[in-house]
Amino acid sequence: MEKYLIFVDIANNNNKFWSAKVENNILVVEWGRVGCKAQQKNHECRSYEQAVLKFHSLVHQKKSKGYSESQAEVNSSTDAQEIRTAINFLELLKPYVAQCNYNIAFSNLLERYLRIVPTPAGTKIVPERLFRSVDDVDHQLNFLNAMLESHEPSSQAPTKITSLKSLGKNFWRQL
Repeated sequence: MEKYLIFVDIANNNNKFWSAKVENNILVVEWGRVGCKAQQKNHECRSYEQAVLKFHSLVHQKKSKGYSESQAEVNSSTDAQEIRTAINFLELLKPYVAQCNYNIAFSNLLERYLRIVPTPAGTKIVPERLFRSVDDVDHQLNFLNAMLESHEPSSQAPTKITSLKSLGKNFWRQL
C-alpha cells in the first residue's frame, strides 16, 4: 500500500511532495520539495491493520490540505491518459512561453502540469525559468510523446524508455 501526493502553489512557492507506504506494521512517511532530499519518519504500529488505518488518516489529512495524487516520476507505468493530459497542458503553455507572457493564466496551467509531471524547481519557483523558450517546451513534449509511444502498440519495436526523469535529467540540470 503506497501513495504519492503533491502540492503545487506557485504564488506561495510550494512544490512539495508527501508519500506514505505500509510495510508490515510500519508506516513509512517521506516528504519534502520535489527534487530535493526527502525527510523520512517511520511510524511503528501494533499491527498491519493499525498501520493501514494511520495511512488512510494521514492521506485524508494531506488531501484536505490540497495535496493531490500523482507519481514520483513519469515512467513506463504511468497511465497513457495522464501523459496525454500533460502533453495538452504543454501545448497550452507554449503560446505563453513564445510571447514571454508569464501571467496568472500561465502559472495556473504550469501548476496543473507540475501536478502530473513532478519537476524540480529549486528552492524558489520562478515560472519563467522552468520553460525559458519554446524549445524547452518542445523538449519536454518530445519526452512525453516518446513515453506515450511506448504505451501504444506498433509494428516496429517499441522505444525503450524507462522514465521521463532519466531522459530529462540533463535538461533540468540546466536550470
